[in-house]
Amino acid sequence: MGNNLDRIKELVSLLNEAGKAYYQENREIMSNFEYDALYDELQALEKETGIILSDSPSIHVGYEILSELPKVRHDAPMLSLDKTKEVETLKDWLINQSGLLSWKLDGLTIVLTYKAGKLFSAVTRGNGEYGEVITNNARVFKNIPLNITYTGDLVLRGEAVIKYSDFEKINAEIEDVDAKYKNPRNLCSGSVRQLNNEITAKRKVHFFAFHLVSTGGEVDFKNSRNEQLLWLKNLGFDTVESKMVTKENLEATVMWFSEQVANNDFPSDGLVLIYEDIAYGRSLGTTAKFPRDSIAFKWVDEIRETKLTEIEWSASRTGLINPIAVFEPVELEGTTVSRASIHNISIMEALELGLGDTLQVYKANMIIPQIAENLTRSGHVEIPMNCPVCNHPTQIKQENDVKSLYCTNPDCLAKKIKSFTHFVSRDAMNMEGLSEATIEKFIAKGMIHELADLFHLTQYKEEIVTMEGFGDKSYQNLIASIEKARDTTTAKFLYSLGIQNIGLSNAKLICKEFHNNFEAVRNAEKENLLTIPGVGGVIADTFLEFFQKEENQLIVDDLLKEIRFEQTEKTEENLILTGKTFVITGSVEHFTNRNELKEVIEQKGGKVTGSVTAKTDYLINNDNLSNSSKNKKAKELGIPVITEVEFLELIK
Repeated sequence: MGNNLDRIKELVSLLNEAGKAYYQENREIMSNFEYDALYDELQALEKETGIILSDSPSIHVGYEILSELPKVRHDAPMLSLDKTKEVETLKDWLINQSGLLSWKLDGLTIVLTYKAGKLFSAVTRGNGEYGEVITNNARVFKNIPLNITYTGDLVLRGEAVIKYSDFEKINAEIEDVDAKYKNPRNLCSGSVRQLNNEITAKRKVHFFAFHLVSTGGEVDFKNSRNEQLLWLKNLGFDTVESKMVTKENLEATVMWFSEQVANNDFPSDGLVLIYEDIAYGRSLGTTAKFPRDSIAFKWVDEIRETKLTEIEWSASRTGLINPIAVFEPVELEGTTVSRASIHNISIMEALELGLGDTLQVYKANMIIPQIAENLTRSGHVEIPMNCPVCNHPTQIKQENDVKSLYCTNPDCLAKKIKSFTHFVSRDAMNMEGLSEATIEKFIAKGMIHELADLFHLTQYKEEIVTMEGFGDKSYQNLIASIEKARDTTTAKFLYSLGIQNIGLSNAKLICKEFHNNFEAVRNAEKENLLTIPGVGGVIADTFLEFFQKEENQLIVDDLLKEIRFEQTEKTEENLILTGKTFVITGSVEHFTNRNELKEVIEQKGGKVTGSVTAKTDYLINNDNLSNSSKNKKAKELGIPVITEVEFLELIK
């Protein structure tokens, strides 16, 4: 009994610490797989011994709330759901009843209250008894109706989630790798609980209703949960996808949901089954922790054994070097998997990894490959003393009991990723298919050491086509875009070098001054630069400083071997807009974007500025009759407001 009690105390402590990190601090100190395994072990020991400690997570629903948001008590406690991983258990639970089977979304549960047809309040689940008021944030969710046609009191529950596609975009914009969000749930939790709802609005939070709590008894739902969801849908709410099931079709329906997981754009960690008969479900009451009218189903993790063949060390722009496990390919949830991120040194050491070790791997929520267990635990993996990108010394730093590996070189190529992303951007060399994340992978794998290496990715074809997110078609499109980028203008090339203060407009002015002769441009003297309109002392100094550095000269020399400058002869005939100044406002229809229209104007000798002044000759606005501030200013000054069509007529 003594050993069992000690283990119970240890498990309670571990699980409570993990729960606190997950619910209060939006971070994870162990995987869901590990948490579930420890939780199941705790429940088995509690059942065997009859001992349940007062702070056991098996009888506590949530954790204390730590934030500056106001807290309110829920009208009815929000209990968690009992769970199973067995379809047979679901069948036994359903008995001869009908049920609604739906996604168990992995976000933050929110309670919405409407009064007199308007959103009155939004409160998080919190610890199940008390939640945080986040009404201002809910008002900027992407799909919550602020006004509804039903004017009685309405209370409903739903899940706030951030879609995978939006999650990837938001993470891609974060420069600091350490600051990137681990998963959509963490990002959603932080977004929903912001004190400034402008931040929430940018995070594109979606809300899916899954449970109608009350309507004041004024609506007849025919004793049907499905009718309730249809009613909410008609009011303008997005509802969680659900299907009607009986004991007979339950297994097939679970299988249908499992086949959809890989294609979902929203995070889910299982399914929820609830009795269709509202009265029957309510008659069952609740336990201390669970309602008896619903049950959660978690996917049985498909676990495969494989051998660890390599640890890749991936350097990032903050200097953080993450270990990635590479193992013999295995089939998991319908796809071939051969890699899993280990996240940091602490996790790697806890797994005691060694090359050749036998690993058990799985996909968290059927999507993200992870290591469940290391059966061999040889612990032979050596932490690199040098950065895999620049070969400078590495250093282990410890923060909040987590050890991570860093590169100490401030000039490490991996830290200069911004120069690469700028070089390939649309207004520069316009290489499509090279996102910041992709470039980061290429650098980490040693495919890219300088900008010119971007033109030689064909030698890594075999490796690229097998990378995550790539295939043969993606590779072919990437190479085609790179080849197309070899033909460029002197101005775009100059801009692509990322010289401080040299925007595309300044680059065009400088190149025009030197008749698009790049040798003359790179050897320009300060006196020449200062004669160019718009180029002052600061711009001239940063320009000269860039080209005086030998390392930059070498970068430029290597790039010049890869590109060809377009020879555009400018005759008096095609410079018909010389001396004319334009302002562009509003959306464009006949050009890809405003920049393309701007380029046409500049190619024909004209100039584009940002604001309407007495020196403006034309304001281009397809909505030329609007009362926008620029239209008003143009009319006051007697400046013609023309549409794109009229502009095209002007340059014929």
